[in-house]
Amino acid sequence: MKTEYTFNSSELESLLKECSKKGITELVVHDPEIAGNKSRLLHFFKVVEKDAPELFVSIKVNPSLIDSEVCSQALRINCSLEIPASSDVKKNRDGAELLVFDKKFYAKKCSLLNNAGLVFGMELFYADNSCDTLKSFKDRVDFICAQYPNHIDFPQTENAEENSSAKVTGVFSGNDIRYARDIAFACRTFYSAGRAVAWFNSVLKPVRLSASQFFADFAEWQRVNNCDYRSGFVPENEPHSEIEKMQLLFLSIKYEEKKVSDVFPVVKDIVLLNGALSRVVAEGVESVIETQYHPDDLLGPESFDLEAFSNDVCMEHCSVRVFLNDGDVDYKVL
Repeated sequence: MKTEYTFNSSELESLLKECSKKGITELVVHDPEIAGNKSRLLHFFKVVEKDAPELFVSIKVNPSLIDSEVCSQALRINCSLEIPASSDVKKNRDGAELLVFDKKFYAKKCSLLNNAGLVFGMELFYADNSCDTLKSFKDRVDFICAQYPNHIDFPQTENAEENSSAKVTGVFSGNDIRYARDIAFACRTFYSAGRAVAWFNSVLKPVRLSASQFFADFAEWQRVNNCDYRSGFVPENEPHSEIEKMQLLFLSIKYEEKKVSDVFPVVKDIVLLNGALSRVVAEGVESVIETQYHPDDLLGPESFDLEAFSNDVCMEHCSVRVFLNDGDVDYKVL
């Protein structure tokens, strides 16, 4: 049974040593002082390293703090950095309000995280200020997906209180809000719960769709198949293998619709192999999968261009065992 404990910031560090005794293996830290103060953040990382090195920590961090020093210290613990991706309302010289989302700033921070090999997630909102529009929200979704976050969180899809922050305005209608919520929930299902970060952008290229349009289409598929948020479906409560079946079924439909079905065997192999690898890491579940291509090719740089891969790489049917080898994820062709 999952047990949760809540600590205030003054208690947190002193209680880290007790985590293992209490059987706590994961810790979520949303502390404004730690998230917004670099010295406090670095100090907290060092305390975790010293007192609870086995703990997995998910910690919200103001993106302005992310630099090489923060990345270096974060690598010393088992963690995921949660990065709010916010837009600001500013006034131009004429006093008119404008929506500003600094892509250059976020791209730089995400590049630092990716280059360091850190796990990180992004947090997005829609219709949370007077200047936001459906178009700008979709643009943020497209941009964030291109930064390869491990997961994308939409707090407004997780509880009614957060959803109340989405307000109808003259530029963001009630229908727009419902459409944005559908996109957010579809992304939460397909990308985050589906652990799609490793292959998502590559899979989009052959079907010539933006991330936001892909999620809008998947949202419609979820509605028709009674697994959208209106049905009470909670993607995080589903086994990953079930989400994977949904992904493959929907992808097969889109690849046929876009007349690129000949590329789908590569897509299927990549989804199955990465899914098996993720389940070893997350659940310790070993498996044997059947692929049409050799796993070395599927996990190589050629797989970033699926159409070229389909044309240039020879098929080689393989039975692949995915397993833990001295604590590390490994695979072997049987």
